Amino acid sequence: MFRFGTGGWRAIIGDEYTRRNLRALAAAMAIKMKNEGVAQKGLVMGYDRRFLSKESCFWLCEVLAAHNIPVKFIDSANPTPLLMFYVMKHKYPYGMMVTASHNPAIYNGVKVMTAGGRDADVTHTQELERIGETLDFDNIDSIPYAKAVETGIVETINPLNEYLDAILELIDVQSIHNAGLKIALDPMYGVSQRSIRTILLTARCQLEVINENHDTLFGGRMPSPSQAFLRNLTTYVIDHGFDLGIATDGDADRLGVIDDKGRYLHANQVLTLLYYYLLEYKGWKGPVVRNLATTHTLDRIAKAYGEQCYEVPVGFKHISAKMEETDALIGGESSGGLTVRGHIHGKDGVYAASLLVEMRAVTGMPLSQLMDKISERFGATFMEEQSYEFDPARKSDLLQQIYDDHDIPTLDKPIARISDMDGLKIYFEDGGWLIARFSGTEPVLRIFCEQESEDEARALVTTFAEYYKLM
Repeated sequence: MFRFGTGGWRAIIGDEYTRRNLRALAAAMAIKMKNEGVAQKGLVMGYDRRFLSKESCFWLCEVLAAHNIPVKFIDSANPTPLLMFYVMKHKYPYGMMVTASHNPAIYNGVKVMTAGGRDADVTHTQELERIGETLDFDNIDSIPYAKAVETGIVETINPLNEYLDAILELIDVQSIHNAGLKIALDPMYGVSQRSIRTILLTARCQLEVINENHDTLFGGRMPSPSQAFLRNLTTYVIDHGFDLGIATDGDADRLGVIDDKGRYLHANQVLTLLYYYLLEYKGWKGPVVRNLATTHTLDRIAKAYGEQCYEVPVGFKHISAKMEETDALIGGESSGGLTVRGHIHGKDGVYAASLLVEMRAVTGMPLSQLMDKISERFGATFMEEQSYEFDPARKSDLLQQIYDDHDIPTLDKPIARISDMDGLKIYFEDGGWLIARFSGTEPVLRIFCEQESEDEARALVTTFAEYYKLM
């Protein structure tokens, strides 16, 4: 059976990620679309570079075609935001992207997009699961992929230029052109290199790319643009004197950054840089949306400019929904995803990278200097984040202890309030915070803490981990 988390359905290949379950998901999608009266409008499908991604699309198409659901199939590995853009621009009711994003190589999965190019919310995913439970998985109708293409029910498309042109219209290409920047890119064996290369070379940057070949094992590491996996990019930036280094995750919806001094910029810092840049340098107006595990420095910046910061649960669908509701300028999360008003309703590492390069060009300041300027004005904070595996047999007890009972260790720090909107979040009176929540994409408990002292943030995470017997 397929089960959705915060980032779509993801499972280990050969375990729950199987041809049988993929065919059942396609049948459930077909039935859902028929029930909603949108079957003839069809859907858009795409895939990344993971093992079995393209073949998975064939299996999905074969079932959808048997249900007479038209499919526009992007028949080459491309970024997830490209598919979201196409669903939004061409007003499709649904899209399906075969990817497990930044998960380890043994995973694959499917992200479902809804009208407007949004991540499917829990209402949609629960309905797919409910329909799936009624199916006979061993008797799913299908027709051969070649026949589906021959009859025209499946049509292959290549909308990359349309997507790139939309991004080029949004950024200040001339300022980037004038700056003559030297950029290093690490697509982490994923799908961003063609898109980012085209944009930055159009703007006449000097671009060098590492780790761009097709490797379904992602070089033996997770395709996640976090500090632990960007040592090669860090060394490359330092050794060759680049203005900045950019990395994207496996399906290019998340971003990692190395500054001119070879320092890793956490996703929280990238968000604060871009929000500050849009307000201070471009003169744009609007609130910001972050999830509850993302830096509160955004709150301080918003307040300084007479704006508001909105907090939502983890899951980019919550960010995009709140952005639309409040006409927010930017929204993002500490895991590396962000989007800006006027673009798609989901996270886009390609656009974020382009905007970051624009910021470097327009301000004329190295990222290290600009980050120092923000810290001086709004205060420096430090985030400690750890993921802890646990015996699955303990999960129900941990859920009860943390989510229901709010059982926490005795602390010396005064607590302002506690929230259970998504996991357990403690707001301290000094402005710091800590959250413990179960991952929606991996079998781990995550603990995040933001404080003005790095040592204090680390100590608080350790205290909670020991209290819940995770260490």
